[in-house]
Amino acid sequence: MTAVLSILIILTGIVWYILNVDKARSQRRTEIMSRPFPDKWKTIIEKSGPLTKKLPESLKKDLYRKVQVFIEEISFEGCKGFEITETVKVSVAAQACILLLNRPNSFYNKLKTILIYPDTYVAKNASIAGMHTEPNEIPVAGQSYDSGTVILAWRHVTRGAGNRKDGNNVVFHEFAHQLDQEDGSTDGMPVMRERSQLTPWITNVGKEYTAFAKRITKGRKDVMDSYGSTNTAEFFAVATETFFEKPYQLYRKHPLLFKKMQDYFKVDPRKWV
Repeated sequence: MTAVLSILIILTGIVWYILNVDKARSQRRTEIMSRPFPDKWKTIIEKSGPLTKKLPESLKKDLYRKVQVFIEEISFEGCKGFEITETVKVSVAAQACILLLNRPNSFYNKLKTILIYPDTYVAKNASIAGMHTEPNEIPVAGQSYDSGTVILAWRHVTRGAGNRKDGNNVVFHEFAHQLDQEDGSTDGMPVMRERSQLTPWITNVGKEYTAFAKRITKGRKDVMDSYGSTNTAEFFAVATETFFEKPYQLYRKHPLLFKKMQDYFKVDPRKWV
């Protein structure tokens, strides 16, 4: 047996394994989504924030299905004495899954664990969107890692969901990073389901980021939080917050960016207001 043939057999085995794992996961998710959605969870979602109340019925059904998969697959852990309750799980899942609406087979495939602190916590050796910085201690409200972990501060989770007009939502922000990190890179370039979206995104969103960063450097205000000027990864996360919480303002101020975000997320939050 030649070395080339041996390599081909090994590669074939790997591909076969991956396809079967994906098939099994898809079948399991289909079964989970077919289960009746608990009425108690519907109540929790309705109370979690004004944005979920405004969703049309078709998107609510999609949200319910993806929340079921999210809670089944993701492990929640409380930190500093914080208690993980059913309300906590459903509230976080609902906000996170808003970013997946209207996109079939879209899930957080790399995510394994969500750690929740009661309030702002101090992160040692903190990083910005997964990029290492100098060792120090920084108070933060959330973090996302491409290793499959998201960290959230509960007070900021509830505050962000409760006010859909301030453009600040820590769950949207950190889970935008998770979408960005699907390909292993934290660069503000989420995986595109359609190849035709790739070049327009790189060109147009890149220009939007450069112009935005220049405005912030000059001290000018914008509909998006100035933190988005940090780098392209933070720009995508902040733009995601603004897209879902202040869609009309983003559309008026940055129509091209709004269109690119709409092409990616496959929804128009202006219809939910």
